[in-house]
Amino acid sequence: MNIHDYPRVITYVNIRLFSFWFFLRKDILNHRDISLISFFINNNIFFLINIYSDSLLSALKYLKDTEINIPNVLIMTGNFNIRDSFWDPLYPHHSTHSDLLIDITDSLLLGLSYSTNPVPTRYSDSNQSSNLVIDLVFLRYGSENLDNHSIHLEWRLSFDHTPLTISIPIKEQYIYNRKCFIAKGSAEEKAFIKDVIKDFITIDTSNLTDVESLKIAINSFTLAINKAWEKNSKIVSISKHSKSWWDTNCSRNLEKYRLSRSLVDWKQFKKIVKSTKHMFFDQKIQEILNKARGLWELMN
Repeated sequence: MNIHDYPRVITYVNIRLFSFWFFLRKDILNHRDISLISFFINNNIFFLINIYSDSLLSALKYLKDTEINIPNVLIMTGNFNIRDSFWDPLYPHHSTHSDLLIDITDSLLLGLSYSTNPVPTRYSDSNQSSNLVIDLVFLRYGSENLDNHSIHLEWRLSFDHTPLTISIPIKEQYIYNRKCFIAKGSAEEKAFIKDVIKDFITIDTSNLTDVESLKIAINSFTLAINKAWEKNSKIVSISKHSKSWWDTNCSRNLEKYRLSRSLVDWKQFKKIVKSTKHMFFDQKIQEILNKARGLWELMN
């Protein structure tokens, strides 16, 4: 990677929020100065944007030229390196660069957030240079749940920029802890495929001459799959101990050890678990690499 391609923004997500499925969306915006993060709340997708705008306005120009419609952006924040009286009352001038920024935020349905404590966000090491307001927060228009952000001078320490915070309230949601499941490579999977093929063969597709006949055929396909799934799947409980790599071979060897309590069977069970886990994650890594979307995707 060329040094000019290195990212200049980064986003950390606390592991306690993993259930909201945060993803770095370089498939939508692929720029080293833009971090677009998606996440889910109650089956709805939302976005956060973190931006560093250099003296050439590279990130802002990229956003303007891309003209991608991104719905449900909750927050756009970052170091925009633009001084303007619109957000800094101590600065008496208007910058034409801020017009570009406002055009972008308007297109994303975002409005400028005003801090609860209006102080500079960037502090100079020199007494000859003034402190600046260049770190900004833009919030979704009309949102009753998002309010003003705060600037934390006490957290700045030796850094030249001050941390900004804002709270995103999340309503409670019911999380289902049971689901229907068919293990890969199991006898149930083979029976499921067999039943689907058996029903597919009986569906008449010889006279698909109009939209109505196509709809009937598609509904028949859907019913066949649902019927086979209900027949062969089993209900399992989801817990914090659930493991996506666990398969029937692991269950079989665990049950064998529980019956015998033999050290030999325990070692065999641990060997099977280790091998199964390695195979599962090796396959996942290979699938991601085959998409040719880079190492960032592995972090999701």
